[in-house]
Amino acid sequence: MSAADQRVTALILAGSRGPDDPVARQGGETHKALVPVAGLPMLLRVMQALRAARCVGELALCIDRPALERLRERGAADLLRDVRIVEPGASPSASVRRALAELPETSPLLVTTADHALLTPAMVEHFCAQVPADADVAVGLATATTIRRAYPDSIRTYYRFGGEGYSGCNLFLMRGPAAAKVAAFWSEIERHRKRPWRLVAAIGPLTLLRFLLGTLSLDAALRRLSRIVGATVRAVEMPFAEAAIDVDKPADLALAERILAARGG
Repeated sequence: MSAADQRVTALILAGSRGPDDPVARQGGETHKALVPVAGLPMLLRVMQALRAARCVGELALCIDRPALERLRERGAADLLRDVRIVEPGASPSASVRRALAELPETSPLLVTTADHALLTPAMVEHFCAQVPADADVAVGLATATTIRRAYPDSIRTYYRFGGEGYSGCNLFLMRGPAAAKVAAFWSEIERHRKRPWRLVAAIGPLTLLRFLLGTLSLDAALRRLSRIVGATVRAVEMPFAEAAIDVDKPADLALAERILAARGG
């Protein structure tokens, strides 16, 4: 059964990186999620896209109380109605683990981020519809070919698998008890991000060598990851270049506003 056959609970990660975040600083905000993109706070754009997606049932928001109150002050009370609030953890993975523990287990959990200002209902619905039936966790990815064809000057981070580059789309689906294992592994990676040898030990030197040589396919990498974490991890290829463009730096903000202007707002 794909995620399209069951409505999901959508969680938006809107934790703050603090006042030193370059986008927040440029926008004159203490919280990046409140920075306007084409006149509307980026978080509200994400909420609107999720509200309009047919596959989304409940909406949950991981945000601190001061930022939540500022949203209400800006006239977002109607959009926030019936939204479940989850207190942010110390990291994105900690926030997801808290949400998995607090939110109902009756529907899959779709996770995205507040800086996904170009998210559309069509992207959300495509992702949910394409999640493989056996996936405990699914990850949205866009190919370098797709992104560069549409935005050749956009600077993205790509990971090469089998001769193709892939960029994350900040779309994840987690369902069933095994999904918590992936969130726990994510926490370990965050904890040891300054100790790369821990990652090498986790994935195995041969797998790492194949990745560095560009001979490791995406499917093989996900099979290896699934064995490591004890959960089935699958990828969903996104045909939308904009799905891989989040507002992580001032140049992204300028690009997002150009794209929204071309869309007509």
